[in-house]
Amino acid sequence: MNLTFEQRTNIDEKLSKRHIDLDPSGYFIIFIDPEAGLICAKHFTNIIDERGLAINPETGKPIPAKGKVERQQTTKFTARTAKEMCVKIFEEPRPCQITMLDHAAYLGREFMRAEMALFNGKEYIQD
Repeated sequence: MNLTFEQRTNIDEKLSKRHIDLDPSGYFIIFIDPEAGLICAKHFTNIIDERGLAINPETGKPIPAKGKVERQQTTKFTARTAKEMCVKIFEEPRPCQITMLDHAAYLGREFMRAEMALFNGKEYIQD
């Protein structure tokens, strides 16, 4: 069965609203740098509390899911393609900064979206 663009969008939007457990090793902010032709990912550490909230290790306060948060990343990765980014993040650092398979799958999807936006001259907004 071939899905229409609208059907695919509806599936993705519904799945984006599901509960996910946060990776205790941290999170990534992904963006593109069109002038440099790069996909960028900043890694930030966090602590997951008993409620499942991401806590800033420096302040002990919850990290908001939306809005601007002023924190210093632990690592910044840049790559020309999604595959190159995945190699840099999943294969080069030891130990790997991702500890959950669903987090790894999410990052792979987002890096592909970022690559497509970069090469098509479109805006990229992380899901």
